[in-house]
Amino acid sequence: MAPSISLRLAHALPPEHRERLLHIAREVDLPADTRLFDEGGHADRFWIVRDGTVALDLHVPGRRAPVIETVGTGDLVGWSWLFAPYVWQLGAYTVTPVRAYEFDAVAVRLMCDDDAEFGRSVAVWLGRVLSQRLSAARTRLVDLYGAPAGGDVR
Repeated sequence: MAPSISLRLAHALPPEHRERLLHIAREVDLPADTRLFDEGGHADRFWIVRDGTVALDLHVPGRRAPVIETVGTGDLVGWSWLFAPYVWQLGAYTVTPVRAYEFDAVAVRLMCDDDAEFGRSVAVWLGRVLSQRLSAARTRLVDLYGAPAGGDVR
């Protein structure tokens, strides 16, 4: 399940908020197969992909971590930095070489605290991304492990 174009930075934030956020970005180049973060680690930064592909995976005890979703140009990598206790809920690694904007989570949280409208825009964006990622995870896990024996149980 590919992320909706409306979740990409160019469409997700009003222009003035997008420019303010990009003003504090650090441009990074990451080689393929770079582990960005592991599930359970401290979420202290996030990225917006400028070019390339990042895979998001989920720890499943006793199994290889399945890729839940792949994201690309304009997409957000990492949302756990906004919500205490700031612990990654998924893992991520670069599939291809990636050019990205990297953001310091503390700096962005302070910006959100200082400007309520900016903070609301960022929170709504991340909430929408989180909802989409949860849906992708659910779909992928059903694909991988199938429905329970005996049909649909709710």
